[in-house]
Amino acid sequence: MSDSAKAHGAVIGRTGGRRDFSGYRLIEVRPFAPNLGAEIRGVTLADGLSEAQFAEVHRAFVENQVIFFKDQKPIPPEVHIAIGRMFGELHAHPAAPHMEGHPEIFVIHAHAGSRIANGEFWHSDVSCDAEPPLGTMLQIQVMPDCGGDTMFADSYAAWETLSPPLRVMLEGLTARHEGEHVYRGRYAERGVEDAGRTYPVAVHPIARTHPESGRKALYVNRTFTTRIPELSPAESDALLGFLFDHAERVEFQIRFRWSVNDMAFWDNRCVMHRSIWDYWPAERRGNRVTIKGERPV
Repeated sequence: MSDSAKAHGAVIGRTGGRRDFSGYRLIEVRPFAPNLGAEIRGVTLADGLSEAQFAEVHRAFVENQVIFFKDQKPIPPEVHIAIGRMFGELHAHPAAPHMEGHPEIFVIHAHAGSRIANGEFWHSDVSCDAEPPLGTMLQIQVMPDCGGDTMFADSYAAWETLSPPLRVMLEGLTARHEGEHVYRGRYAERGVEDAGRTYPVAVHPIARTHPESGRKALYVNRTFTTRIPELSPAESDALLGFLFDHAERVEFQIRFRWSVNDMAFWDNRCVMHRSIWDYWPAERRGNRVTIKGERPV
């Protein structure tokens, strides 16, 4: 075992899910909170990942839903892209501008002249795609003196704490996710002209089964989800309103306070997130790589 790799005991979350922090040899994995998340130390992402390191990072990612790499250096774009590709084919954002020379990287940037900041409302990334992203890797390299935290919410817990009769009903329902109202004109100030562009629309099951853990997650979010096709508009609005509020309950949440060059890697299949834009007019900037996922079932 390396000097930095330490074994931590098991942690049991609010809904009884057990997370085992033992057995890691190459990285150190610590619980971030009882319900969700882990901190990763003992690996320098700027140097890339070996296959053995990747195996341990992949395990930590699936078991903890969102992982935070601490004590990092700036990750070169080509290395960031290579690490993302270890997890699968990379996802192309349908609207956002990318880094010049590296179309796989979406530059997150808010400053004094910004009209918007990314991710201000609860969402799962690009859930309007037919095959929404598996996961997102974001390194923040420029930060305000304070503020700019990111919040995450456990979608497993959101599903598992619904009453059994409601879960039975929801398992037979789908939800429509749309990108038009989110993306149209959103990046105009960054030089994106989207006249004539069509943004994605998809219908996904409300109860999504994670392909690796086998657990069910509540897969609706306030940003992209617009209606439940099987219900009347009034019924759909009422039920979605309840589900949005339920999924955002404070006991399902964690709040991550960034340090410069931290990287967060979250699983869009079983967590939602939102970014807090409380630092205007200060600047916040980072690089994001997103891994393509599969059609939800």
